Amino acid sequence: MPFLVPGTDLRSLTTAFGTDRPYFTPIRCPDPRPEPLRVSARRTPTPSAGVSLDLNKKNDPRWSVCTADELHYVSVPNSDWNLALWRYLPSPQTTEPRNHPLLLLSGLATNAIGYDLSPELSFARSMSAQGYDTWILEVRGAGLSTHGTELGEINGLLEAGQNRATEVRGLSQTPLNIMEVGQRAVTSFADFQERFSTGLEDFQKQLGKLDWDFDHYLEEDVPVVMEYIRTQCKPEDGKLLAIGHSMGGILLYAMLSRSSSQGQDSGFASVATLGSSLDYRPSKSSLKMFLPLANPAQVLNVPVPFGAIYTALHHLVSRTPALSWLKPQVSAQDMMDPELYEKLVLNNFCTVPAKLLLQLATAFEEGGLCDRSGTFFYKEHLCKSNVPILALGGDQDLICPPEAVYETVKVIPEHLVTFKVLGELGGPHYAHYDLVGGRGAPEGVYPHIIEFLNRHDRV
Repeated sequence: MPFLVPGTDLRSLTTAFGTDRPYFTPIRCPDPRPEPLRVSARRTPTPSAGVSLDLNKKNDPRWSVCTADELHYVSVPNSDWNLALWRYLPSPQTTEPRNHPLLLLSGLATNAIGYDLSPELSFARSMSAQGYDTWILEVRGAGLSTHGTELGEINGLLEAGQNRATEVRGLSQTPLNIMEVGQRAVTSFADFQERFSTGLEDFQKQLGKLDWDFDHYLEEDVPVVMEYIRTQCKPEDGKLLAIGHSMGGILLYAMLSRSSSQGQDSGFASVATLGSSLDYRPSKSSLKMFLPLANPAQVLNVPVPFGAIYTALHHLVSRTPALSWLKPQVSAQDMMDPELYEKLVLNNFCTVPAKLLLQLATAFEEGGLCDRSGTFFYKEHLCKSNVPILALGGDQDLICPPEAVYETVKVIPEHLVTFKVLGELGGPHYAHYDLVGGRGAPEGVYPHIIEFLNRHDRV
C-alpha cells in the first residue's frame, strides 16, 4: 500500500494503532429507479423527462448560483425530495474518451460550490477537463435541492422563464438553507443581519421538517443518484468513479462496507476520499469541540445552522482575536486567496438536523461510525471490499487529521488502497478544504487523483 508522509512509515502506524471488529446487520435498499428532471445550461435537445433552457440569455446575476454546464433534478422515491445534480460535461478537447462518469460528494453542511469555487480554481472543471463526465450531488437539505415540490412544478416554473436560483430554491417549504445566510452571497454585515432576522421567522415555523440522518443519505440519496447517472451516461460496465470530501468520503466508505456485508457489487470502479474517516478516536480532531452540541440538539430537536454561525463568526474574526482559530479549520496559512475564502465561507454552508449530527458523533465512539440502530459499524466489513481506494489526508487538517484517515485505511486490504498525506515540511501545507480548493491543490493534489482515476477508468 503506497503511503506518503515525511518521516513516517506505514508499518509503524500499523503497530501503533489496533483494529476493531464490531458486529454488523443488513440494511434495506431503496427502489433504484429515479424520476428524472433535466435542466441544461446549454442548448441541447429536450429529453422526454425534463426541460432544457438557455441560461446564457438570462441577465439576472443570481443565475450564476449554479456554475455547472447542466443542472439536473432527481426525485427520491417515497419522499418529497428532489436532489440537485450539477453536471460538468467532458471537455471537447479531450483526446481519450473515458469509460466511467465521475460522482463528487461534498462534506457535512456544504453544497456544490466548494467543488467549483472559481473558474481558475475548480475541482469539478479540472476533472471534466480530463474527459470525465462529472456530477456533483447536493444531498437533501443542501444547495438547490428541494422539498415538497413535484418535478412538474419545477418544470413549469422553468418553462415560464422564472429565475432558477431564487424560484427553484424557493419552492421548498423547508428551511433547507437555514436563514439562507450560509448559502447566498452576503455583501455586508448589515445584509447578513437583515437576512438573519427574516430567516429566523421561517426557521421557527419549519423546525420539525429538518428530519433526516446519515443513513438517509446512504440508503436513499446516493443510490438513486447513482442509478440516474448510469441511465444518463450508460457506462459499459455500469460502474461509476467517485470522489468524496469529508462526509462525502465517509459516505463512500459506508457504501463499500454495506455492499461488502451483503455480498453485493457497490457500483463503483474506484473511489477517492479526501480528509475522511469512519473512526476519529485516535486523532485530536477539532470536531470534538462540537460533540457537546449533538445530544442537546437531539433532545430539543433543534437543527444546527452551520451556515449562519460560520457567517456570523467570519464577520467577527477581524475584530475578535479570540476567533483566530476559525480559519485554520478550513485552510492553512496562505493557501487560499482571501476573496475566495470569503466566498466559500459565505456561500458554501447550510443547516443540518440534530439526527444527522448525533449519528455522525458515533465516529468518535468505540467501533467508529454506526447506523441509526447502533448495531451496524461501517468499518467492520470494509476489509471485504474489492474496490480500489485512494485516501488522501492533509498534513495540517485539524478536522480529519492523518491519524484519523489512517484509522480507516488500515482495515482496507493493502493491495487495494493508496494512502497519501499531502504537505511538505517547508510548505505547502493542506488543511481540510485545501485538498479540494486550496491554492496548491491543482499542482499538489489533483495530479494524484487524476492518475488514480485514469488507472482505474480502464474497462
